[in-house]
Amino acid sequence: MPELLTAAQMRAREETAMKNGAVTGAALMERAGRGAVEATVRTWPDLAGGGHHAVVLCGPGNNGGDGYVVARRLADLGWTVEVFGMGDPQKASPDARLMRQLWEACGPVGQLSDAGHGTRPDLLVDALFGTGLGRAIPAETVTAVAAVKARSGARACRVVALDCVSGLDCDSGRMLLPDGAAPDAMAADLTVTFHAAKRGHYLGQPQSRSLEVVDIGLDHAEDDPRQRPAPGLLRRIEPGRLAPAAWLGSVLPVAPGAHKYDRGHVLVLGGGCGKGGAGRLAARAALRIGAGLVTLAVPPSALQENAARLDAIMLTSMKGPEGLADILSDSRLSCVALGPGLGVGEATREMVRQVAGADRATVLDADALSSFSDDPDALFGLLHARCVLTPHEGEFARLFPDLAEKDRSVSKVDAAAEAARRSGATVLLKGPDTVIASPDGAVSVNAAFYGREAPWLGTAGAGDVLTGMIAGLMGNGRADPHLAASAGAWLHVEAARYVGPGLISEDLPDALPGLFRSLGL
Repeated sequence: MPELLTAAQMRAREETAMKNGAVTGAALMERAGRGAVEATVRTWPDLAGGGHHAVVLCGPGNNGGDGYVVARRLADLGWTVEVFGMGDPQKASPDARLMRQLWEACGPVGQLSDAGHGTRPDLLVDALFGTGLGRAIPAETVTAVAAVKARSGARACRVVALDCVSGLDCDSGRMLLPDGAAPDAMAADLTVTFHAAKRGHYLGQPQSRSLEVVDIGLDHAEDDPRQRPAPGLLRRIEPGRLAPAAWLGSVLPVAPGAHKYDRGHVLVLGGGCGKGGAGRLAARAALRIGAGLVTLAVPPSALQENAARLDAIMLTSMKGPEGLADILSDSRLSCVALGPGLGVGEATREMVRQVAGADRATVLDADALSSFSDDPDALFGLLHARCVLTPHEGEFARLFPDLAEKDRSVSKVDAAAEAARRSGATVLLKGPDTVIASPDGAVSVNAAFYGREAPWLGTAGAGDVLTGMIAGLMGNGRADPHLAASAGAWLHVEAARYVGPGLISEDLPDALPGLFRSLGL
């Protein structure tokens, strides 16, 4: 899985390489600028060659230095290039100052306030602020970008951001904009980032339609999708970077000659009469993803309703919490999923207590979480290392109010990591930027961005399916909670994209066999 770096981690990589004599800062800027131009032409082949017009906005730091290299490279290709800078060049780093001087041998550097004057450019390059930003960008930068775009009239120019869209906090994904600025004021069509993507590229609302990572010659960490992320190093779930089978093959039960109990027996606790849909969705997902057996336990009043809807899924009667102990006594049960459709209250709390005490792999979602909203510590005291919590932001806020999104002073990654540490369980915090964090510090993100969007997952029951998928993966015993949650989240999005628009939750489990074939499994 490719790593996602913080600004500090990226800076440390660069400084280590320079300290070791492997590269100079000026060489890194040259590589970044050259790579950005090459990525731009790959994205828009019609921009290859000369005869085009670019406006490059350069900031006062090293991001601006990269921009001066881009300007020079475009001019070498025969482009007409206008460059506008901000800040005192004498206060810039020596490398950024050198790149400005090299550009000035080709053309002038105008004042940022004059960027709105002139004809429509084919390309706007945002090289104003990069990964080290820690405060809101000046209003003049927003004004300058808007002014260049206004040159374009009805036909907008393409916008490329170097390293990140100016204003992006590369650790949290938040936009640091001046008061009154539109949220998308600095949005780009393409972001070209260097060495590795940054955390902020995959957290929050993306400010760029596409993202390209350019190699600038720094060493990379090992990229083995079967390995857990090291503490402190965030990784993005992307098994397709290798063959998907290299990752999913270590999770899915594919051993020749395996019988049903080898593939795991998953128990799903379902709701009462008229509330059984969520449990059935979870149970079907667990079966489709590879569990050898799945049992749905429901109150006696719901038996007839569920019997009419189930075939391969086994059905058993559960007379409330008092009837759960007998079911859990079956030593062949390998994983329990509960929460969807159970209802909020003491009965659900007691079921959680019993399941946690049975020391099985466990997935808790929905009502199993909300039932402890008035006493989260009581829940945390029950959990063990083989538990996975799968809250959406609302459920997360009930359990971790100090980490809630509306009051969050840390990134989503840090919030999920703290929640995992506090609860002692793996936490999957849902969203288009789903974060999976474990108590040992391992953190991954499953982002549905940059051409991997699946907006039709916003439908009733999709989360119940995810619960069942994770339970099915945990049930076979081949995946630890972090790996099972990561694989489940990735497959959840891929199944939605396999189905496409018009998806309803029932489609997700039944899409898995076709998806597996398409992945070569």
